[in-house]
Amino acid sequence: MDMHAVPFVDAHIHYWDLAKLRYPWLQPPFTSEGPNGSVERIARTYLPGEYTAEASRWNVVGAVHIEAGADPADAQSETVWLTQQQAVTGLPTAIVAYANLADPEIDAVLARQAAHATARGIRQIVNWHPDARRSYSARDLTLDDAWQAGFAALGRHNLSFDLQCYPAQMPRIAELLAHYPTIPVVINHLGMPVVNDPDGLTEWRTGISALAKLDHVSIKLSGLGFIDREWDVEMTIPLIREVINLFGPGRSLAASDFPTDRLFAEFDRVMEALAQAVAVYNKDDRQLIWGGNACRFYGIDPAILGEVA
Repeated sequence: MDMHAVPFVDAHIHYWDLAKLRYPWLQPPFTSEGPNGSVERIARTYLPGEYTAEASRWNVVGAVHIEAGADPADAQSETVWLTQQQAVTGLPTAIVAYANLADPEIDAVLARQAAHATARGIRQIVNWHPDARRSYSARDLTLDDAWQAGFAALGRHNLSFDLQCYPAQMPRIAELLAHYPTIPVVINHLGMPVVNDPDGLTEWRTGISALAKLDHVSIKLSGLGFIDREWDVEMTIPLIREVINLFGPGRSLAASDFPTDRLFAEFDRVMEALAQAVAVYNKDDRQLIWGGNACRFYGIDPAILGEVA
């Protein structure tokens, strides 16, 4: 099966218009410090047409937009803008919006986001690491009672959660998620192993194993550059297959993470690595990973997948 022809629902993409909304992380001055390194290469407006051009060699039939780090004050505006883009271009097919789960008015915040027809879930990045250069936040938000209460509120609004954290946080987060089996959760970017940490891969395996035991938790095969900015196929493919074997092909979602992953590789290089990784699985499993699971998880009509020869 040529994976270029298989209907692909990209489970993790971003758009941004720097003239319309504020994205603090995409503003100068740029520095190589921090978890992404310098983002200057992608610090320009990126719209559905530009994504479609980069993905032209692949049969993209849908894409899920994940909140793109807009200023929190612009979170609702981002969802409105994306809804407008969808009306004109057909993309994104579904939206995962931003919300601060510790907001004392979280139910009202979630209700406003959920009111949009294409809104399916929430992401609030919670990566915390003792090394401040790796952290996305000053402390581990998931330890806060208010944050945990906000997570529980997702269930009242039929919203899923995109979980982006580090492996050391996962065993404790798994304990929280176990109390809410009706809130679908998907781990971002292979669980972001910190391979430069002592026992980083061991810590990653412990963490994702704890989460994989929960049937309502899935994982995205994405963000290869977050593992190693100089990643290569020989290093990455065994980790991708390890994740698929742990969660099963029915809970593994292929995704490009573009344009963010252009910091580390071009679109075709990312997708070819994913295609090579899934080549060892049977046809039905490959189709699930490539699009079926994204449709299931994000409530997208599977009719967009059509018939696969």
